Amino acid sequence: MSDSVAVGLVGAGPWAGMVHAPALAAGPATRLAGVWARRAEASARLAGEHGAPSFERIEELFDACEAVAFCVPPDVQADLATRAARAGKAVLLEKPLAMDLDGARRVAGAIAEAGVVSQMVFTLRYSRAARDFLRRVRALEPFGGYGSFVSSGLSGGPFATPWRLEKGALLDLGPHIVDLLDASLGRVAGVRAQGDPLGWVALTLEHEGGALSQASVSMAGAGEPPPAHIEVYGRGGHARLDWSQLGDDAFATMVAEFAAAVRGGPAALLDAAHGLRIQEVLASADEQLRAG
Repeated sequence: MSDSVAVGLVGAGPWAGMVHAPALAAGPATRLAGVWARRAEASARLAGEHGAPSFERIEELFDACEAVAFCVPPDVQADLATRAARAGKAVLLEKPLAMDLDGARRVAGAIAEAGVVSQMVFTLRYSRAARDFLRRVRALEPFGGYGSFVSSGLSGGPFATPWRLEKGALLDLGPHIVDLLDASLGRVAGVRAQGDPLGWVALTLEHEGGALSQASVSMAGAGEPPPAHIEVYGRGGHARLDWSQLGDDAFATMVAEFAAAVRGGPAALLDAAHGLRIQEVLASADEQLRAG
């Protein structure tokens, strides 16, 4: 389509190949304008699979697109997303926003200063099931909840990447659970954390308005752990969201809404400022875990 948004993709790893590139190339709201990655051969291979150009320099990718989607480690994203925003490009950002709070602040600040559209890939939030769940929750007068996300990601496979092996579940799985509890029970105002990011992390979240929730995350599971889930309780009953209910509509919905925002539609609620706020919660938890 002539009005589709030209999106360049930064990154050519497994997740970029499995999800980002196919979704951006599928349209109709977007077209894959090209790929840049630190490994030129991986960039060329992924771009070729979708009939898109591969660029040797990231500045060439910026010149070829209106928006940039990122699928790289958080520390790399913090640097390159800042450059993309300063080049005037809308940005589609993976979670977590950065490897640390300083990096997250730098990205969010550059986006705010440039005035470009930003959107976070909190994929679960774009699913029909999650949106239905949040509508139900609002009618419950919720006062508490619980979330659990356990995977076997640290035991090997394509997602046992260096940053995950270093930071563990808190930065990888934590954003999903904290974001959904924040959306369900109110803005997180405080956090208490115990455990080991490479083992088991237990969080107690204090929400504005007085609600409390607990969250457990781990990437040290074995085999096929049960699906992640979140439960919310209120004076009007309770509601549960199970990840097995999410279907496959979330990423396509997110890409379409990102394109609409770039074209002047409603601004994304899950923008870089939201990603920074969730990272502030995780940073506080990480500081407590490191302090023992």
